[in-house]
Parts: sequence; structure tokens; C-alpha cells
Amino acid sequence: MTNVISLLRCARLSLFVSLIMLLPVCGYAQGSQEADPSAALVSALTAACKHDETQFATYLTADNATAFRALPIDQRNAILKRFSLTEDAGRPLLSTDQNGRSILRCQVASATAEFRFGSPRAGENLAFIPLQTVDGDTSDVGMVRESGGWKIISVGLMLFDIHQLSGRWTEQETENREDDAIHSMRDLQTVIGTYQRAFDQLPESLQQLGPAPKNQVSPEQANLISAQLSSGTQNGYRFRYRIVTGTDGNPSGFELTATPEAYGKSGKRSFFLDAAGKFHAADKHGDTATADDPVLPEDTQN
Repeated sequence: MTNVISLLRCARLSLFVSLIMLLPVCGYAQGSQEADPSAALVSALTAACKHDETQFATYLTADNATAFRALPIDQRNAILKRFSLTEDAGRPLLSTDQNGRSILRCQVASATAEFRFGSPRAGENLAFIPLQTVDGDTSDVGMVRESGGWKIISVGLMLFDIHQLSGRWTEQETENREDDAIHSMRDLQTVIGTYQRAFDQLPESLQQLGPAPKNQVSPEQANLISAQLSSGTQNGYRFRYRIVTGTDGNPSGFELTATPEAYGKSGKRSFFLDAAGKFHAADKHGDTATADDPVLPEDTQN
């Protein structure tokens, strides 16, 4: 892995089976004054795994710690998730390989993230520690001695500067939510077609596509999408569905819109799927997109 974004946006990782006995990281150094930079990095990742923002901040330089504490809680949580490679707070487990090098696993209910530590290249005040994830990607994490302890200063080729990175991460989160909105609209387009084929009619609302009791699928509860999406909101976007009628007054198709619930935070662009199946998108400052907005290029719709 060559930069902070690729390292910190890895997906959830599967559990690596080892013959080495795993030890919960409860007796490991809990301060920020470890004499060994690798031990400090283990402690920083342990804090990130636990989503312990107070402890994690002690492994940041003074400027970064101040910037981190000033972030909104959702951005602080996002940083901890990026470091731990897990969505939820986990249970850190520390072991060593046959060469005595640390292996840290962050165990959550659905998956386990794994970090394998290489031999550090250390000077008097700087150290670079190879860190490998279970998928085989490796990046050097830079540590600097400050106020008697080791602090994180870089990941890969990029300085770990929270002032700059938080802005980039916020933009990336916004783009991810926009991509999710497009995918949700594509899912709705597919299941509406499925509903029409199954019941020989278009649904009157998204609610009719939602969950049904076991063995009780019906036009009113088609069991095609989640309860959340059928409610019209998901991942920060609000979805609306409308049947289009032809000149004869009969249904001829449908339209979908997706609008950010909190403009600028949950997304910037609004989306519109016309009756011909074309996606339109524009920054509407929170308003609804229409057929007059630009058509999305095909390669951005998947």
C-alpha cells in the first residue's frame, strides 16, 4: 500500500487462523511513553481498535492531537475506523510470529482486521515501521519522538496531518455516500421491474417493496428491499418514487429521485432516474434533481 488513503480505506478483513496463542491486549503499555516505537504503534492501533479516542490521541503529535479533539464526533470516529480497519469497536488481540514480531488483530463480530509489524528502521528521534495487513499490503508508518514518547507522523508516503486529511476524508465520505445513492437507485430500478413482472403492475409506493412476514409475500409487501430503503431514506439520502402516466392515462413507467438529507454532509449531488432509465445528476444545493440536469456518464453509474 503506497498512501494513507489506500491503507486506511481497506475493507473488513477475514480472520487469520494461527497456531500462536492469542493474548488480549489488556496488560500492554497504556501510556504514550513507550521507549520502543513499535510498542507505541501497537498501543495506538489498540486504542483505535477499541474506538478509544482519548487514548488514541496520546499517540498523535501535539498539533494533531489538538486538531483531532476539535473534530466533530463523527469525524473522530471515522479516523478510528480508518486506523482499525473496522466499523465497530473491537477486541484487540496481540501475539507474535516465529521471529518475535508483533501481530495485532482487531476482532469484531463480523470480521477481524490484522496488522503484522516488520522490523523498524529507527534513529534517535525518527522511526519507520513496516505494517502489513492480512491482504498483503504493506506501508511504512512513521513515528517521531515527542515529549518523551513516540507519536504517529506519517502513513505510507503521506504526512499524517489531521488538518489536511480530515478535509480529504470528508470529501471522500461525501463521494462514497453519493455512490451509495446511485447504487440504491439502481437496486430500486431493478426490484421495481421485478415487482412489475411478478404482479403485472407497478407498485404504488416504495413501502410495497419492503419486507414481508415469512411466506406472506404480496403486492402490499413484496419482500424485495430492506425496511430502511422502503421507508425512503438510506445512507444520508432521501428517495422518492413516482409513476409516470402516458397520454392514455395509463402507467407508462416510473421516475426516482435521490436527494441528500443534509446537504454538504450526507452528499452534495442530487440524482434523478427518468422513465427511459437515464441517470441525471447535479449539485442542486439540496433541491431535487430533474430531467433537465446533466446525464451521468455510463462509467459512473455502476
